[in-house]
Amino acid sequence: MALSPLAAVALSAALFGISTPLAKLLLGDIHPIALAGLLYAGVFLGLGACRVAGRFMNRGSRAPGDSREAPLGRRDLPWLAGAILAGGVFAPICLMLGLSRTSGFAASLLINFEAAATALVAVFLFRESAGRRVWFALALMTAGGALLSWDPGRGRLELTGPLLVLAAMAGWGLDNNLTRQISDKDPVQIAMAKGLVAGAVALGLAFSLGRGFALGPPVAAGLAVGAVCYGLSLVLFIKALKGLGAFRTGALFSLGPFVGALASIALLGDRVGPLTAAAGLLMAGAVALVILEEHTHAHHHDRLVHSHAHVHSDLHHGHAQGDKAGEPHAHEHVHEELDHVHGHWPDTHHRH
Repeated sequence: MALSPLAAVALSAALFGISTPLAKLLLGDIHPIALAGLLYAGVFLGLGACRVAGRFMNRGSRAPGDSREAPLGRRDLPWLAGAILAGGVFAPICLMLGLSRTSGFAASLLINFEAAATALVAVFLFRESAGRRVWFALALMTAGGALLSWDPGRGRLELTGPLLVLAAMAGWGLDNNLTRQISDKDPVQIAMAKGLVAGAVALGLAFSLGRGFALGPPVAAGLAVGAVCYGLSLVLFIKALKGLGAFRTGALFSLGPFVGALASIALLGDRVGPLTAAAGLLMAGAVALVILEEHTHAHHHDRLVHSHAHVHSDLHHGHAQGDKAGEPHAHEHVHEELDHVHGHWPDTHHRH
C-alpha cells in the first residue's frame, strides 16, 4: 500500500535524523568530505540495486513503456542540476565538516533549521502559500530546537561547527524548493541522479586533497547509511513534496532533528538537559497544527498537458484509461480549464 504524504515525510525525517549520529561514529575513520561522498554514493548504489531487483521480479508483469512514475525530461534538468549542487554537493560537505566540530546531539538539533530555510525560500522566492497556522507550527518547531540545544551545563560551542551545519541547512532548504519543481517525476530517478553526481564530486575532491580511504568495514558502513538513511529518506521526501509542497514538507521534516537527538543519546552517550520534554511537546504541537490545517477556497486551473504518476479516482484525474483506474501510473494527459472549490495543499495541481 502506498504511503500518504504525511507518513512519507515522517519516515523520511526519522531516517535522516538517525543518519547524523551514525555519521558522527564514522568520522573517526573517514574524513568528512570523503564521508559525504560515500553517503551519496550509497544513495546511488542502494537505489540502483533496488531498481534492478524490482525490474527483475516484475519482469513480464507490466507492458512495455508502462510506468508508475513519469521520467525526468530535458526541461527538468536545470532544476535537477541546481538541487544537486545545493543539496548534493554543498550541503553534505558542510554538514560533515560541521559534525566533525560539534557533538552529534548539538548537530542533530541544529538540523531543525532546515525547515526555516525551506520555508523562507518557498514563500518568498517561489510564492508558495502559507497560512498563520503553518507559520505558528514552524515557530514552535524552531523554539523546540532552541530549547533542546540550550543547555548551560554543556559549555560554549565552537562557532565554526554550528555555522557549517547552518550553511548545510541553507543548502538543503534551497535544494528542497528546487526539487519541489520536479517532484511529480520519478523520485528514485531523481535520487539516483543526485547520488551519482554528488558522490562522484565529493569523492573526487577528497582523493584530490589526499583525504581518501582504504576499503574496509567503515567504508561499507558509510555506503549502507547512505543507501538507507539518505537514499530511502530522499525518495520518501520527494513523494511528500509532491503532495504537501515545500513549506509543509519542510516543517514536518523538523521531526528528524528530534529523532537524531534521541539517537545521539543512545548511540553516542550524549547528555541531555531537562528541557527535552518541553521541546518534544512543542514539536508535537507543531506537527498537529500542520496535519490539521484546512486550506479551502475557490481557485482556477488553466488548461494543462503534462505527465506524472496519478490514479483516476481523485479530483483532477477523471479521464478514462482502461483497467488502470485504481492503480498508480504515469502517462501524458490533459487537464481542461476548471474553476472549483475544495480542500487542498500545494501539490502538483495547486501551486498558487
